[in-house]
Amino acid sequence: MLDLDLIFNGANLFVLPFWLMMIVLPKWGLTQKVIASYLPFVPLTLLYLSLFILTLDPESAAAFSNPTLSVIAQLFSQEKIALTGWVHFIVLDFFVGRYIYLAGQRTGVWTIHSLILCLFAGPLGLLSHIVTTWIMNKDSQPEETQVI
Repeated sequence: MLDLDLIFNGANLFVLPFWLMMIVLPKWGLTQKVIASYLPFVPLTLLYLSLFILTLDPESAAAFSNPTLSVIAQLFSQEKIALTGWVHFIVLDFFVGRYIYLAGQRTGVWTIHSLILCLFAGPLGLLSHIVTTWIMNKDSQPEETQVI
């Protein structure tokens, strides 16, 4: 039997050093090297894949293929599915945080506030970074859009 609390806590603890590196030590060579790599995402995505496979059954597949809010709420009341969703959030928030960090390193845009927001509320951190970039670049020529 899986210890879902242990997996939940482990996933949360796994990403914290990366967030701390990006927020507290953004110019450190090790931070730049580690965050530039996709390797930190491998354990998290493998965990997500494992949980996804374990939670996929005809009921959840049907719910996710044609979702309604009430059905999704009912599914997420199951701990295993809530954990799968949480790991999904962690992976995507970390990926967006990585994007913000790397963009800041490349352009010189200040990112600490956006990274902190992204850690706790991913989309708000992304919005913060977009607004900060606009403000810092409002008097300069716009850069070409770079695809991630």
